Formats: sequence, structure tokens, C-alpha cells
Amino acid sequence: QVQLVESGGGLVQAGGSLRLSCSASRSIFSIRVMGWYRQAPGKQRELVATITIPGTTNYADSVKGRFTISRDNAKDTVYLQMNSLKPEDTAVYYCNALDRNYALSWGQGLQVTVSS
Repeated sequence: QVQLVESGGGLVQAGGSLRLSCSASRSIFSIRVMGWYRQAPGKQRELVATITIPGTTNYADSVKGRFTISRDNAKDTVYLQMNSLKPEDTAVYYCNALDRNYALSWGQGLQVTVSS
């Protein structure tokens, strides 16, 4: 499995921005897909965005046009740039990685709180 270390969560006002980072313990070229998921209180964990090795991205409809997932191969890090944040974006955000052996790893989770 891959060890994932997340950073960048916090409190922001509605309309503001945050950037989340997820650093992998080994080369992201050994990982098929990396993604961000979130879980709000009382709700199931849901997909936010994913990015594949070739760079194909996928977004939940609720974040399209506001969030951008990207990666820095040299730093083995994936980012989630979140703009125009809304109170409904408040959740614990988790990074995950599916490696070439199809083993799935999760980060520890970051709290993101958007105040109205």
C-alpha cells in the first residue's frame, strides 16, 4: 500500500479558496488513480475528483467548474484547488490511491469548513 499524507484543510468563508495537498510515499507513477473524496456529517463518503496516470480527470457534478485536481510528478503529490467554496462543501476530505496491484490506500482526512 501507499502511505498518503494530506495537508491544507481549514476554515474559510463562503466564496473563498483552499488548496489541499496529498503526498504519496512512493512515485505516483506506480499509482493508477489518485482521488479526493469527502464525507459530511451524517452522509456517505462521496467522490470529489480523480486523476489517472495519463492525467485524465473526473469530477463530481457538484464541484465541476469550481475545483481542479492536478498533480506534481516530481513531488509525488496531488492537489485539489477549491474555489468559490460553499457551505455545502463542508466535510472531511480524504485522499486515496489505487496502485498498480489494485491496492487501495486512504489518507487520514482533512477537515474543511466553509462558513456562510
